[in-house]
Amino acid sequence: MQIPGQQQAQQVGAIQLATFANPGGLSSVGNNYFLETTASGNPIVGTPGGTEGLGTIQQGTLENSNVDVVGEFIQMILAQRSYEANSRVVHAADQMFQTINGLTS
Repeated sequence: MQIPGQQQAQQVGAIQLATFANPGGLSSVGNNYFLETTASGNPIVGTPGGTEGLGTIQQGTLENSNVDVVGEFIQMILAQRSYEANSRVVHAADQMFQTINGLTS
């Protein structure tokens, strides 16, 4: 960063990443924010690309989604068809019970 009145660029800070021994133990407080708990353990803090294995940061890139849209859409269609088939079975059983009840009356 160029500080006014100085010729040389100066480093004013560094980005750090954190991970936890048990990320599932973090407490969600909403808006994608989490708090440390005794279940999550203490944070393991380090620099991106360091020896801690925390990952790297790339400037000017976008993270891809971890969802396969086509696969999820196919699963949704299969679930809808299964629901429709089960609905028809229940409807047919209901009609049979109505017919049986009509014969015994």
